Amino acid sequence: MSETDVNEEEPVVRGENRQPIVSVLGHVDHGKTSVLDLVRSLGSDRQASVMDREAGGITQHIGATEVPAQVLNETCAKLMGGRPFKSPGLLFIDTPGHHSFASLRNRGGALADIAILVVDIMEGLQPQTIESINILKQTKTPFVIAGNKIDRIHGWICEPDRSFIESLQEQRKDVIDLFQDRYWKLVGQVSEHGINLERYDQIKDFRKSFPLVPMSAKEGEGLQDLLTVTVGLAERFLEDRLTDTLGPAEGTILEMKDEVGMGKTIDVILHRGSLNTGDHITVVSADGPFDVRIKGLKKARGMSEMRDAGDRWESVDTIHAAAGVKIIAQGLEKALAGSTIRLASDEARDEAKKETQVSVELDEEGVVIKADTIGGLEALAFELKKIDTPIRRATVGPVNKRDVMTAESANS
Repeated sequence: MSETDVNEEEPVVRGENRQPIVSVLGHVDHGKTSVLDLVRSLGSDRQASVMDREAGGITQHIGATEVPAQVLNETCAKLMGGRPFKSPGLLFIDTPGHHSFASLRNRGGALADIAILVVDIMEGLQPQTIESINILKQTKTPFVIAGNKIDRIHGWICEPDRSFIESLQEQRKDVIDLFQDRYWKLVGQVSEHGINLERYDQIKDFRKSFPLVPMSAKEGEGLQDLLTVTVGLAERFLEDRLTDTLGPAEGTILEMKDEVGMGKTIDVILHRGSLNTGDHITVVSADGPFDVRIKGLKKARGMSEMRDAGDRWESVDTIHAAAGVKIIAQGLEKALAGSTIRLASDEARDEAKKETQVSVELDEEGVVIKADTIGGLEALAFELKKIDTPIRRATVGPVNKRDVMTAESANS
């Protein structure tokens, strides 16, 4: 064996295990936000329901919730036989819809390491569920299906904090038969989209089947099963990704917000490296990359949600991946949601320049499209292409005079 061969086989240096980033997706009213509310109700640091505050009960913004390892281990102790997880916790991101999931990307594909797809077990697959499955397959994101609303099965008796396995043993035979009908119907629907679905406790090889976890977010039953399966899959199959934490900081912007007393801020999921107050970061704008100096870093206290922390913010000097963080700096008004922030360097600026290049095919005649994120713009262009609508101009940012004039000239 030559010296070159030895060098080529040198192992990649890995960092400490970071928290898996979990995205929760699902069709409207299938219980996506209720699942997140149930997660947020764990531990002593309780948080009011997001569902109560969302217009019409539908999530309109993106939030992030951290569940520390201690809470995970306590919740799942019975199913895990007292064995602790390796992960330092879980970081849940709540996306307003499947399209925003597609727009939240990092250099390795989707921002999320693993996803939970919430399906109403009584209704089965719906259009948004199918679109979510397609996006998860496209981004190669592993996922767990939460078969929610088992409490709606006639005669099913729920108990808060009970596992699905325990619950099933307590149900009457006729009720179990009704559950089996719904279960097999869902298995059949999902198989039409190339997914082999099995109840998680009956899977022999997790590389060949996707797990279904039956639960009731409303009654608080089956959550420990869902968390155990999600963390277990992430730890078993995503070790390389979860230990890729060394090197310059990288994160994805969820939202840009005006905060009283802080000015313009950005909510970021840091998925690699560390950031300190005083660091310079490269941010992406519609006009190209620019650098800013971090004036402050804020983290949500306990298990409160990032976007909703209110006075529950606490200042920190340093933040390590994976974590949700609010960054305070001057000049953030041009930052693009869904884009990547990087620790400033020549390489970071080159990467940011590539990110501003929109991959949309343009025609001499056609419609003018705009979106607030690059991913959103590409998703819109993709939908228009499906209905054979040509695009004349495609840009990111607020609508300006030039856009209106371009659109008007196309009509004349």
